[in-house]
This record gives sequence, structure tokens and C-alpha cells, in this order.
Amino acid sequence: QKMNKLDKLLHQELRLAIVSYLSGVEWANFNKLLDVTEATKGNLSVQIKKLENADYISIKKSFKDNYPLTQCKITPKGQKALDAYISNLKDLLKL
Repeated sequence: QKMNKLDKLLHQELRLAIVSYLSGVEWANFNKLLDVTEATKGNLSVQIKKLENADYISIKKSFKDNYPLTQCKITPKGQKALDAYISNLKDLLKL
């Protein structure tokens, strides 16, 4: 039996952390993601853009009290990819 391949987009620590966190909340703002992932602003920006380009998350930009507010939300496609990733990982590890 052939092994299922792990999603390369999710098989990166920071992107996996972002999507995993978002799967448990409705929306999370950029600062919350910075806090939970302990990433740098630059790296987090790059990774959420990659996830948005793959349609795994959606990003909503607005302003709050004259400050930019970036909010992220997992998409149905992203949730499906995360579920498949976890399932494939369990198969791989024979759990």
C-alpha cells in the first residue's frame, strides 16, 4: 500500500501552527497569531500570504482606532487540508 503524501504547504512548522490555531477559533488577528506562534512579523506575514494564496485561510484587512487590523480565518478548504494532513500523519506513524 502506497503511503499518503503529507501536504507540503502544511508540513512547515509555522504554517501548520497557524492553520491548527485557526481551526479552533472563528477569527484571529495578526497580533494573536504572533503571540501563539512566537514568529517574527515578517515570517508570519509571508506564511499567512502563502496560506491565503492556497485558499487555506482568508485574510480581512481593516483599521481599528487608526491602526491596521489584519484578521485571519481558516477556509473550508484549509480545514479539509488540515484534517487530511492529520489523518495522513496518523497513517504514517501507524497511530
